[in-house]
Amino acid sequence: MHLALFLSLSGSHLAGWRHPLAEHGDPFDVANYARIAQAAEQAKLDMVFVADKLSIDDIYGSSFEAAVRLRPAIHVEPLTLLSALAMTTDRIGLGATISTSYSEPYHAARMFASIDHFSKGRAAWNAVTSVNDGEARNFSRAEHLGHAERYERAAEFIDVVRLLWDTWQEDAITADKASARYADPSRIHYADHRGTWFQVKGPLGAVRPPQGHPVLIQAGVSGAFQSLAARNAEVIFPVQSTLAKAQAFYADFKAQVVAAGRSPDAVKVLPGVVPIIADTDEDAFELEAQLDALIHPEAGLSFMSGSMNYDLSVHPADAPVPDIRDRIRGSKGRFEVVLKSAMEQGMTLGDLGRSYAKGLAFAKFVGSPATVADRMEQWVREKGADGFVVMPPYMPGGAERFLSGVVPELQRRGLFRSEYAGTTLRDHLGLEHPGNRFDLGEDMLAAQ
Repeated sequence: MHLALFLSLSGSHLAGWRHPLAEHGDPFDVANYARIAQAAEQAKLDMVFVADKLSIDDIYGSSFEAAVRLRPAIHVEPLTLLSALAMTTDRIGLGATISTSYSEPYHAARMFASIDHFSKGRAAWNAVTSVNDGEARNFSRAEHLGHAERYERAAEFIDVVRLLWDTWQEDAITADKASARYADPSRIHYADHRGTWFQVKGPLGAVRPPQGHPVLIQAGVSGAFQSLAARNAEVIFPVQSTLAKAQAFYADFKAQVVAAGRSPDAVKVLPGVVPIIADTDEDAFELEAQLDALIHPEAGLSFMSGSMNYDLSVHPADAPVPDIRDRIRGSKGRFEVVLKSAMEQGMTLGDLGRSYAKGLAFAKFVGSPATVADRMEQWVREKGADGFVVMPPYMPGGAERFLSGVVPELQRRGLFRSEYAGTTLRDHLGLEHPGNRFDLGEDMLAAQ
């Protein structure tokens, strides 16, 4: 199976930072992240992954008060962090988020090409469409783009980035001092892209990345997401809470990948999982209860409001969950499922806030290392996943328990590597090195 570690200093349980086992590392001390990434590399994980959000959540109550009071709300700039981690690790993949709604293709292409060079072929780009008006207001817009528009822009954005990565063919640089010829102009090309959202001349101011294209990650579950990801993604991070749901999604999505003319193995499906681990199953369930007892419902409600782009504070916390699925303007697929389930269970809004804070709607695997490994093995063997994004509930101990306990158990069962077989992230994931479109010839380019 493939394993990625969600790299944060606070954990994925919204009260995880409050638990006595949690440590409060300085989010701007690179050494804190480097230690975790190095431990993940020692365990031979495929990659570490850094998420991002371009605002502090202020949708709930039209204020950032709940977000900053109840949970860590700092978002370190991810590409800067990856650049540092490229120098402090040697083999593990390095993934990070750049928004297709609030960036430009040239910026993204140049930054990820640079990280791929610095790391010698270990970079991955999580292409997201972002979620809320708070982010829009930090980029001179009054409100976030609509769902369809976001995905239309994202599709063109990805196309342009990949085109820019191809504008330098292999061996374009000759550095021939005698002939005063630094590079061969015939092997460098304009992008000449003119589309609905972007007009980009090129060429890129960086030679082609070592991986050809850094690995493309996408996260989501909505229909628009699946359509775009089936055509483009190489790794996806879906939200799945049960094996049955994961199996249904896996089968349907892989069929879409095939329908798009690709091999089903061309995209690795890695749902997020929150592992709560202790020496015994009983101790793990006690740890889970301790974490859940520390939750404030507004921690979950403020997070949900930011992700849905809808202010839940306008509804009483002690009233039943309202059916607002048609009013979600942010992350649709994920929260339509969350709201439907809560209404079916008769939850109050406060109940939902507490429930969501426990693991952000991801599956939770609770137990000893062997029990957690059992659950992971079942999901992969029964075609619910190709692996997982591991989201420890608290840090750094939650990650350490997984790396030192669960990973050796998976290795003992022959389910996970004991050594890296290659040097690039594409090697780790078993992904092909993409060809350069400018090597195809003018006739084939015209046909494309």
